[in-house]
Parts: sequence; structure tokens; C-alpha cells
Amino acid sequence: MCPPAHFGVLYEINPWMHQEVTVDLDRAQQQWDDLVRTIESAGASVEVLEPVKGLPDLVFTANAGVVNGDQFVPTRFRHRERAAEVPHDIEWFEAHGYRVDELPPDVIHEGAGDALPFGDVLVSGYRWRSDARSHAALSRLTGAPVRTVELLDDRLYHLDITFCPLDDRRAMACLAAWDRYGATVVQELVPELLELELDEALAFTANSIVIGTTVVMPHCPPRVGRRLEGWGFDVVVADVSEFLKAGGGVRCLTLALDVVLGG
Repeated sequence: MCPPAHFGVLYEINPWMHQEVTVDLDRAQQQWDDLVRTIESAGASVEVLEPVKGLPDLVFTANAGVVNGDQFVPTRFRHRERAAEVPHDIEWFEAHGYRVDELPPDVIHEGAGDALPFGDVLVSGYRWRSDARSHAALSRLTGAPVRTVELLDDRLYHLDITFCPLDDRRAMACLAAWDRYGATVVQELVPELLELELDEALAFTANSIVIGTTVVMPHCPPRVGRRLEGWGFDVVVADVSEFLKAGGGVRCLTLALDVVLGG
């Protein structure tokens, strides 16, 4: 995670971002601190990437890249506004002993924002922020099969706003946000699927993280909460409203380091 010392809506690269919107930095810092405490209370530990002036979206560490054991595949951003984040991400992972394997220079892929593991495969989105042809390169680098999903709604611009793996059998997904092929792939992949309505996805319900049996969510509709609790999960709703001004929720603010693809 990266503290929001330099966070703000300084440009517009997704439909949620409007430069006239003012971020309350004190409130953003409090929300970030509260999220860290929630994550640690659930049993995880948090490593910190130092914030950098002029890089307001560095706080959204999910977009740094894809982690696979001791391997790190850094992002290739579509927008130049975020490209300067990459050297800082690479520096952090190299300093912590990771092997860095880069994507080919002619493809775009935005890390764990558009690639989430389910079982022994990666589900990866494309269209708005990642290229479909990046999936073959990502599969070659990680050794994991990649299942491709086309994202249809530009408000749901990353996969992690539409899909949340819960365990090795269950996931939340907004099938209405995907092409028919992608929806079919995920329906066949996930034995027990909690399907989200479009309005639930637009409230960032799927942009959640799972720590053991705790699901940390920016928003939880009652029916979703009942299903999750019926499956044995404990739901914690985290206020990340300042970060939603830039189109980012709980998942966007975190990058899991314990991912081993195929493991």
C-alpha cells in the first residue's frame, strides 16, 4: 500500500475523475489509516511504498503489476499520466528481492487491476486499460493460463471493479459488465458465483479484498452481505469515499504479495 500524501484528482483518465473535484487529504489519510488497521486486524501485514510528489495515483498499488511468488511483472500503463509510477514500483520490488520480468514494449496491461487469480488461472480483462494481446505475454511470463474477459462499460474500466475471487470455489462478478464469451468463461470457471447487478458493481461492491474469511468492501448491499455471511465470511465495510473520487476502491488501494499462480 502507498500512503495518500500526494493523492488528488489532477487529471481525467476514467469516467469517475473530474478535476474540479477537491480531495480532502486529511480525510483521505484517515480513511487510508483505517483501512490499514482493518487489514491488519483481519490478520494480514502491510508493506509500504513511499509516496512520490506528482504521482497522485501511486496510491492505487493494485495497478503496479502482477505478483507471482518471487516474480513481479510491472505494468505498462495506457496513459502517460501514470507511466512515471513504474520505476518506483520496480525499485520497490527489486529492493525486496523480487525478480522483475517485463512485458513486451508493444503491449499494454495494468497489473492486478486487470488480472486476478482464480484457482490455477488468471482472469484478465481488456479493452479500456489493457490490450487483449497482453494476455498471451502475461501467460508466457507467469506460466499461468489466462482467461480473457472483455469489459463493456467504460465506468467499469478495470476487471477488479467487476470481479472479486473469494476462495477456491466462490467469487463475486458482474456478468452484465462483460462480453458473452467472458461471462461464459467465468461461469464455467467458478463453481459458486455471486452475480452482482450493474448498479452494485457501479458502487464498487466487487472492488474488495479477502483476508482469510474477512471480506473488506467499500460497499455491501444487504443481499450481498447475507450471501457472504451465509458462506461463512465476515463483512467489513471500509469508507474509501475520497478515493472513489478518482475511481478507486479497497482493491485498488492494495496489491496482494502472497499470490503464487498455480499454487
